[in-house]
Amino acid sequence: DFEHDFVDPYCKALGVNGYRAMVIDLKKTNPKGWENEKKPSLENPLDSILYEMHIRDFSIDKSSGVSLENRGKFLGIIEENTKVPGTEVKTTLDHLKELGITHVHLLPSFDFGTVDEERLDEEQYNWGYDPVNYNVPEGSYSKNPYKGEVRIKEFKEMVLKLHRAGIRVIMDVVYNHTYSGENSNLNLSYPGYYHRQDDFGNFSNGSGCGNELASERLMVRKYMVDSLKYWAKEYHIDGFRFDLMGIHDIETMKLIREELNKIDPSIIVYGEGWMGGPSPLKEDDAALKKNTYKFGELQIAAFSDDCRDGVKGHVFYEKEAGFANGKDGLEETIKFAIVASTSHKEVDKTNIVYSDGFWANEPYQTVTYASAHDNYTLWDKLQIVSPEASKEELIKINKLIAGIILTSQGITFIHAGEEMARTKVDENGNLVENSFNSSDKVNKIYWDRKIEYKDLVEYYKGLIALRKEYKAFRMNSNKEIQKNIHFLEKGKDFDGDNLVAYIIDAKNIDDKCSKIAVIINANETEEKVNLKEKDWGVFVNNDKSGNEVIEVLNSDIVIIAPKSIKVLIK
Repeated sequence: DFEHDFVDPYCKALGVNGYRAMVIDLKKTNPKGWENEKKPSLENPLDSILYEMHIRDFSIDKSSGVSLENRGKFLGIIEENTKVPGTEVKTTLDHLKELGITHVHLLPSFDFGTVDEERLDEEQYNWGYDPVNYNVPEGSYSKNPYKGEVRIKEFKEMVLKLHRAGIRVIMDVVYNHTYSGENSNLNLSYPGYYHRQDDFGNFSNGSGCGNELASERLMVRKYMVDSLKYWAKEYHIDGFRFDLMGIHDIETMKLIREELNKIDPSIIVYGEGWMGGPSPLKEDDAALKKNTYKFGELQIAAFSDDCRDGVKGHVFYEKEAGFANGKDGLEETIKFAIVASTSHKEVDKTNIVYSDGFWANEPYQTVTYASAHDNYTLWDKLQIVSPEASKEELIKINKLIAGIILTSQGITFIHAGEEMARTKVDENGNLVENSFNSSDKVNKIYWDRKIEYKDLVEYYKGLIALRKEYKAFRMNSNKEIQKNIHFLEKGKDFDGDNLVAYIIDAKNIDDKCSKIAVIINANETEEKVNLKEKDWGVFVNNDKSGNEVIEVLNSDIVIIAPKSIKVLIK
């Protein structure tokens, strides 16, 4: 009765579907040049511009121009010189290089349970938040899931080529629950130890997936730390995004950060500062967004849902607008996003959508974003809130949102395809909100949208170039933010609502410029702002963005087009 088979939770290689662990010589899986490869440099976590993608989505469509055998695979990401067929429009790796992002964030790429690796000739789909073996890459993304060394080698080739292209690699990790609670390898190895229980001895469900891992127990904590160190060392991973980080205890997250620092302090750590349901873990001990202040100066960041829903509207009330698409009274939330949820005396912290105070100590503890794989894509949310709006009007709002995200402090995060108005539409023409197991049709990136939305792609590209050029958009500390960001006042510097304007005293940050003015206008009308100084170079307007001057303004009164952002530099 007590006999049962399970795969060693510490195993490092697997056969098909993870039924059997395998012993291999890991050295033989290293691609040429692996041992002494150099990561792209990252001077500061705040220099990160993250691009969140799903491996299959990225290259599975024929518009990716990727060879048939590599489509939807690890190797599909790194095929070179791929173009939309019949055009010169760059796709996949070359698109990432052209866009200028610094990191790709890969949705779960360890061995997960919901795709049957023995039936890869059939279309199957899942995001992969259903962990089976934590320390081995997913077989369905490799060319041969039967041979254990293949997926390891291909994963390393992917990392190596991304590094050589100047792009770092982040893994989405799901240590908050196991795919099958009771029959998981962890539970079978020590029944009842790895998962939390409720008062009746049943698995508790803080993940909303049927069980949750007990990170506060010593050997669970050790397992998480060992696993993360293994990915960082063996696979040269540059960062980790924690799914439902709020289920983990603060002490474990601190230890993870400290251990990763010993390997490479430039590895970045961030996660969702929430849970999927009630947990026996005490709220005070949980790595929730509101407890971020307990991390002191450690680089552990939480996603800012204040920023996400502030710019575009509530994530669960689908018709509710945000600042950019028509809701009033969100100026303080936008200011809160601009200062990356760190304290600032000119922001009214009593008037923020979800938070009742500044929850981050430092800007590198905040991920600033408008959309991710969860919920509607940014474009779809904009369509739902404004069903009467034309494509041109939606592009305007999208540009405005991109402008807010890419000029705000904190760590920047973009959902793959956001730059080309990514949409998720099912076979019946309905927009899909939660596409975790929808078809390829719904989830894949249609690269020909890069042609249709060329203007939007160029706008994202320009904003990324601007952000990288001027350190003032990514200050290192809350001290610097407090000292150098000054918000203009309604009634004094401008008249209307739904407008946020601020000046950055940039000469204190680097010697490239003396001042930067950012004006954000969410109104349907053009607005005027008095900057009380003349001679500004315009770098971003409603039409164009970039790190070069579009025009020079000789007036101290600046006119801002409706639904747009303007960035001026002295």
